[in-house]
Amino acid sequence: MNPAVARWVRGPVVPALAAAVLFGVTTPLAKQLALPPFELAGLLYLGSGVGLFSYRLLRDRGWTTTGLARSDVKWLSASIIFGGILAPACLMIGLLRISATTASLLLNFESLFTALIAWAIFKEHAGARIIIGMLFVFAGGVVLSGPFGARGFTSTGAVWIAFACLGWALDNNFTRPISGGDSLFIAATKGLVAGTINLGIAIAISEPVGARGKLVASLFLGLAGYGVSLVLFVLSLRGLGASRTGAYFASAPFIGGVFALIVLREPFSASILMGGALMLIGVILHLTEDHRHEHEHKSMTHTHSHVHDEHHQHQHDVPVAGTNSHTHEHTHAPLRHHHAHFPDIHHQHTH
Repeated sequence: MNPAVARWVRGPVVPALAAAVLFGVTTPLAKQLALPPFELAGLLYLGSGVGLFSYRLLRDRGWTTTGLARSDVKWLSASIIFGGILAPACLMIGLLRISATTASLLLNFESLFTALIAWAIFKEHAGARIIIGMLFVFAGGVVLSGPFGARGFTSTGAVWIAFACLGWALDNNFTRPISGGDSLFIAATKGLVAGTINLGIAIAISEPVGARGKLVASLFLGLAGYGVSLVLFVLSLRGLGASRTGAYFASAPFIGGVFALIVLREPFSASILMGGALMLIGVILHLTEDHRHEHEHKSMTHTHSHVHDEHHQHQHDVPVAGTNSHTHEHTHAPLRHHHAHFPDIHHQHTH
């Protein structure tokens, strides 16, 4: 296996792709539930929050450190507002007005918006290979969307889907600075807060309550599609950065579209094949990226889960095996070296 490919497969790319699968199938399944938009958005996120918090408490047998500092509250709050409240509500409104296949495929705009925000605002580096790969992924999304060039995007439903993508793109970039924290805590907090607020809106505007079976199904769908998916996404952000994680997550629209074809039996078309091929080329370009040069690490102190690798060579009061993952506040000494790397939480240098 190519060394670059092997490094990605064994690293954070697997969580990114798994997150894409879970999130991708959530959109067509959510449309099948046919619940009012704010009620459905609230139930999906509430299921995520309750499920993840329950798992975290059982796993740790009580409350443990979150790995977040007080200064991180602003990032978590912004992530909840844009990604947990506004974006899912826009998606559910759009699903009422557009087919599940088209809605799933239009979610490809999230990766484009994520990359643009990461490059333009957060100054995340991206080489020619990444940019070309992103263009292929976006082109695949355009082809897969079918009526994009005519009435598709200008229809009310597609506009709501685009707003949802913008909200999640902002969420992705706001989550990156705190991706070194406890991913379960981040995802669970977002689920509980966003779910409660969206359900509160549903009650305030007197949305009709769905059948009990649909309510339970929504909670479990939210736990898998928004909860577990977000945990995996945060883990990937920690190792890849926002634009690259967004590029892998760009497969979610295609996965959702294919799943919608199977579940809803919508017709297959040549655009599915052509769009999928374009997206595959884009993903391969990202998989085979090998970004390396001499770079300098400045001294920094933070808290996150880590092992004793070339970036973590510090001492402990008690012996800790270098291969065991553990979490505590630690300081990085200045370091200059040369190796392949991504714009993760330890590589935020300029080029």
